[in-house]
Amino acid sequence: MPHIDSIPAQVFVSVIVCLVVFGAIQGVIAYLILWERKVVSWIQDRIGPNRVGPAGLLQPLADGVKLFFKEDFNPGQVDRRLFILAPAFIIIPALIGWAIVPWGGQWNFPGMTLWGWLPIIGGAVIEPARVHVAAAGNVSVGIVYVIATASIGVYGVVLGGWASNSKYAFLGGLRAGAQMISYEIPLGVAILIVLLSTGSLRPDAIIESQSAGAWFLIAHPLAAVICFVAMLAEANRSPFDLAEAEQELVGGYHTEYAAMKWALFFFAEYGHMITSSAIFAVLFLGGWHLLPFIPQPVAGGLIAVLLKVIAFAAKVGLLITFMIVVRWTLPRFRYDQLMNLAWRMLIPLSALLLVGTSVLVYLGLTQWWWMLAMNIVIGGAIYFAQPMLPRTRSSNEKVRILGSRFYAPQG
Repeated sequence: MPHIDSIPAQVFVSVIVCLVVFGAIQGVIAYLILWERKVVSWIQDRIGPNRVGPAGLLQPLADGVKLFFKEDFNPGQVDRRLFILAPAFIIIPALIGWAIVPWGGQWNFPGMTLWGWLPIIGGAVIEPARVHVAAAGNVSVGIVYVIATASIGVYGVVLGGWASNSKYAFLGGLRAGAQMISYEIPLGVAILIVLLSTGSLRPDAIIESQSAGAWFLIAHPLAAVICFVAMLAEANRSPFDLAEAEQELVGGYHTEYAAMKWALFFFAEYGHMITSSAIFAVLFLGGWHLLPFIPQPVAGGLIAVLLKVIAFAAKVGLLITFMIVVRWTLPRFRYDQLMNLAWRMLIPLSALLLVGTSVLVYLGLTQWWWMLAMNIVIGGAIYFAQPMLPRTRSSNEKVRILGSRFYAPQG
């Protein structure tokens, strides 16, 4: 057994942050459900949960206890192995995607001695470290890791729909698969636009490239909108929740699930919301930078790192709240509208933006005002060209009915 003489600061901070963030996210997911119920109650002019604990703050604990002790029922017609495996397939990607998020910049770790005999070498630490690897190395493919982990979340949905051996669950799984394939394309292209502008796959480098100037939300507003819309679709959030549409499919892919297996699907949904909001903050909102156009030092002491973590968490919280407001404001799309939005709007628009960004980068015009001007030109061109584009006949058009007061007889 090898003898350990010392521990690098990066390894020590990586392990600590991994444990802290993993535990914090589980608690945050529980209270995100309460927060959504409170927000929707305010939107609908209601009070919301207020019975369990002071002001209803213990409601998530009551819900968790109820689901934990609820009967874990498996229908007789299901494929038992795959039926049990599906919730694990969807929860794991939701809990590992946040690992490359740089929550608070670099920390100048002073060094310390652990347990009185094990020295921890001081030095600059990427905080909160590359927590998905317990090593001192820098992750040069962080964004690729995010895309890879996010894309495998659909396997749990499809597997649950197939293993349930129910027509409602099966249709929900088919919808989820088609939706994921469709919206991963504009999502990947929107992320590629940011990567092309920065020239790096490292999340901390993307944040640093926004530190001295404008955030990419200002430089690439159309790419930010495309990325946010695709994030909603990837997380199956309304108005993109066609995979579980209650009015059509009862519950979709999780119709046959109960107790904690059912809870894991919703746990994964809120986990994806946290991860996608954190990645969006890194890509378009300057990460832990408080305000655009105001340079901030990358490295600092512990207090500076904590302040950066608070700023980053505030951005993530605002994005999640906006997702909740969108869910309870917009009606659900029809499935043909869902597909038309991806293939007839988002994918062509993202491709044009990618070409425009490539041209500007090739010409060396990487300043934010050139990027913003390119977005305005492409957005204006599409706006004025849209009425001239050929339209497909909708299968849901109103039919002229004889005697209807809305459609007078044609003479």
